[in-house]
Amino acid sequence: MADTAIFDIDGTLVDTNYQHALAFYRAFRRFDITLPMWRLHRATGMGGDQIVAHVAGDEVERRHGSALREAWVEEFDKMIDEVRPFDGARELMEAVKSRGFRVVLASSGKSKHVEHFLDLIGARSVADAWTTSDDVESSKPEPDLVATALDKVEGASGVMIGDSTWDCIAAGKLGVPSFAVRTGGFSVEELLDAGAERVFDSLREFAENLDDTALARPER
Repeated sequence: MADTAIFDIDGTLVDTNYQHALAFYRAFRRFDITLPMWRLHRATGMGGDQIVAHVAGDEVERRHGSALREAWVEEFDKMIDEVRPFDGARELMEAVKSRGFRVVLASSGKSKHVEHFLDLIGARSVADAWTTSDDVESSKPEPDLVATALDKVEGASGVMIGDSTWDCIAAGKLGVPSFAVRTGGFSVEELLDAGAERVFDSLREFAENLDDTALARPER
């Protein structure tokens, strides 16, 4: 029986994936590296410590990794006020919390970005805890973030809710079941292949079907 719901933030509760892809595109351009936007989008959901090598190779990571991540933060900061919550984000968290589950918001993002998103979705009064890049050594698709989220609330068994294949892969490495929403732009087939038990088109649809998932009311 699960006792903790672990929500990814970026791309799941707040609509950030395309801003992140554009920020990385602009960051790479500072170093005269041009990558196709689709490739950056497909990698969105990985943490900054993973994405540079994944999309551009180990040599680029070795030479420019730290500077690229700093440039990405600067570029994303310019767009952060454009970020909006997905419809139903707070209501979904409240519905899960009302069923008796601990709610942890899991992000490997920068602390200042996470703090901004917490305020954007009014999460401080709902979530029991949250994570940032300061809390993990390696980000998704490594499982550190999922393990840290559980540790934050001394949870025994978790359920991961995310938008990307990387969320599902990270959860699967710890044997944690995952559910996905298509808010990150990944297909149903990709998310299922990555380990999602079920995929929903929106947070509203997920909320309407909670009682058919591992986040059902306890009496069920």
